[in-house]
Amino acid sequence: MTEIKIGTKAAPVRFEGVSKIFGKDVVAVDSIDLHVAAGKLVTLLGPSGCGKTTTLRMIAGLEMASSGRIMIGDRDVTKLPATDRDVSMVFQSYALFPHMSVLENVMYGLTFSGFAKAEARTRALAGLDLVGLKGFDARLPSELSGGQQQRVAVARALVLEPQVLLFDEPLSNLDAKLRRQVREDIRAIQQDLGLTVVYVTHDQEEALAVSDEIVVMRNAAIAQIGTPRQLYDAPNDRFVADFIGEANLLSCQVVSVAGDMATIEIEGYRFTLPARGLGEGPATVAVRPSRLRIGTDDGIPATVSKATYVGVRMEYTLTGSFGQVFAVHDDVDAPLEPGREIHMGFAERGPVLLPE
Repeated sequence: MTEIKIGTKAAPVRFEGVSKIFGKDVVAVDSIDLHVAAGKLVTLLGPSGCGKTTTLRMIAGLEMASSGRIMIGDRDVTKLPATDRDVSMVFQSYALFPHMSVLENVMYGLTFSGFAKAEARTRALAGLDLVGLKGFDARLPSELSGGQQQRVAVARALVLEPQVLLFDEPLSNLDAKLRRQVREDIRAIQQDLGLTVVYVTHDQEEALAVSDEIVVMRNAAIAQIGTPRQLYDAPNDRFVADFIGEANLLSCQVVSVAGDMATIEIEGYRFTLPARGLGEGPATVAVRPSRLRIGTDDGIPATVSKATYVGVRMEYTLTGSFGQVFAVHDDVDAPLEPGREIHMGFAERGPVLLPE
């Protein structure tokens, strides 16, 4: 069998001041600068209407930029049609032909691109082997699970050996357990082959799980770019803090700053954490639900207003003069009852001041 080498052409992607305007005044993407390094998986994450899918479609050539420049490798592809860009796209709907076998579906792009039938078949079989579907070539898409259909779509894209592989909400049609498996498969294939991947999702957990880097988008612009841990532990503002995972946003007072550390106070409870450029005065601290210490002897007074058992942990809603916060705790054997008066504090690491 002819050896198939996929991923050897991985190329970087660069946006330089790229905008997309629909009609006269609908700004879908507003002058963004973005660099996707070769061989990395970068996720565009954000709520509906933020511009992430339009950005992906501009890489693919399915939408043309209104201004700015798009580079793939060392080529300016801004004005090139999709057929000349050497990218492949995996769609949310899989877009498999129901009357074709799995092998024929994977071969389709190859035969359309001019490969001889024998070579296309060899490449398609190798692609199916690559995504763990060896022996499934004669089946119809209707005879596969949703996760297997998604793998067929990935194989069809991979056998074209694109410089860039694009995913548009690839897991949205799968149930939660299957989602986790397929996202692990996609990540493993990307890392094993060194592919350049741009991945669109609105699911924060999915983005954290698969990405080398995440681009958080809001209102047609980029809110923050960073690794999953950077965004989770050090969000730039309220939007990013609340969108990447869950965050409790509490008003506090910075009472002192020493070097790069600040001491904050909430209802007499004091806590020291990185200042992030802030001085004394009112501020906002973001605290993840897992970083709240609850039931302590000292801290901020609170009342347990709701307690929910979800198997591996307890989830609590706490209320007080600060408003309402959400907390999680691993102790499921001695849960706190609703109505109980407690104190809450912060874990040693995790709470972060938000620069304004």
